[in-house]
Amino acid sequence: MRLSVLDVVPVTSGSTAADALARAADLARLADALGYERLWFAEHHGMGGIASSSPELLIAHLAPLTERVRIGAGGVMLPNHTPLQVVERYRTLEALHPGRIDLGIGRAAGTNPLTAQALRSVSGEHVTHLMAELLAFETGGFGDHPFGRIGVTPEGVGLPPIWMLGSSGGSAQMAGEMGAGYAFAGHFSPTPAAPAVAAYRAAFTPSADFPESQVILAASVVCAETEAEARRLASSVEVLFQRMRTGQTGPVPSPAEAVAAGWSPDVPLVGPMADQLIVGTPETVRERVEAAARAADADEVMVMTIVHDPEARLHSYRLLAEAFALDGVAA
Repeated sequence: MRLSVLDVVPVTSGSTAADALARAADLARLADALGYERLWFAEHHGMGGIASSSPELLIAHLAPLTERVRIGAGGVMLPNHTPLQVVERYRTLEALHPGRIDLGIGRAAGTNPLTAQALRSVSGEHVTHLMAELLAFETGGFGDHPFGRIGVTPEGVGLPPIWMLGSSGGSAQMAGEMGAGYAFAGHFSPTPAAPAVAAYRAAFTPSADFPESQVILAASVVCAETEAEARRLASSVEVLFQRMRTGQTGPVPSPAEAVAAGWSPDVPLVGPMADQLIVGTPETVRERVEAAARAADADEVMVMTIVHDPEARLHSYRLLAEAFALDGVAA
C-alpha cells in the first residue's frame, strides 16, 4: 500500500505559527527520506491552530528541499480563487518541479461563513462553473467565448494531475467523469468513504494522467511504541477536534492541557471520533490503516498526524514507515 502525508501545519500551544511553518520543512525532508508517496498541504482560513492557508507557497518553498516525494495541494479550495489564477500558479509549479506536483481541488471554502465572505468565496452551482472554466483554460475549450483569446502562461506546460477532494460524496461523480483522482477526507468526515468511492469508480473515464481510477483515503493517525503513549499523545488532537466541533479555534493543546480540559485515558473514544482517529502501536496502527483502506476500497492512505511535541510527530511517521516497510532510507 502507498502511504502519503497530509500536513495542515498545526500550531501548538507555547509556539507560534512561524515555528509551525519552520517545522513543515522537517516533516517534508523526513517524508522524502522515508519513502512516502506524496506530501500535501491543506488550505484553511481563520483557524488559529492551523497555519496552512497558502498551499502553493508551501509547495514552492519545500519542493526544492526534497528530491522524490510528490508535493501538492490538498487542496486548493476553488470557491476562494479564480480559475485562471489556479492554472497559472500550478503550471508554474509544474514547470519548476516537473513530474512532482499534485493539484488537489476542493469544492468548499475551507473556513467559516464570515471568513468565506472576506475571501469573496462563491458556493453552490458556481463551483461547478469554476471547475469547467479551469478545465477550459487548461485545454483551450472555450469555443467562441472571449476567454478563448486569453494566452495562459506559462505556455508549453500543462497542469499537474488533478485530484478532486470530497468528504461526503458530492465530488465523487465529477472526479470520475473528469478522469481525475479522488481523495476522501476520512481524517475528519464521519461519512463512510465506500459509497463515494463506488460512485467515483462507476463514473470513471480514463484520462492521460489517470488511465485507471485512483483513490486516496485521508486518515488521522498517532503512532507510538506503546498504546498508553500513543493515547497520551493523541489527547491533544482529541481535545482539538472536540473544540473545533463547537466552533472554537486555537493552538493544539499539550497532553497536560488536555487533561486540564477534561481528557482522561480511562475514557475510551466513542462516536465518530473513534472511527476518525487511528491510535496505537505500529502493529495496531498498521492493522487499522489496512482495514480502513479495504473498507473504503482505497489505493493509498494519506496520514495526518497532529500531536503537541514536534519530535513525537516525526517519530510517529518514522514508526509508520517502518511498520509498512516503505522503501526510503533510514532517517
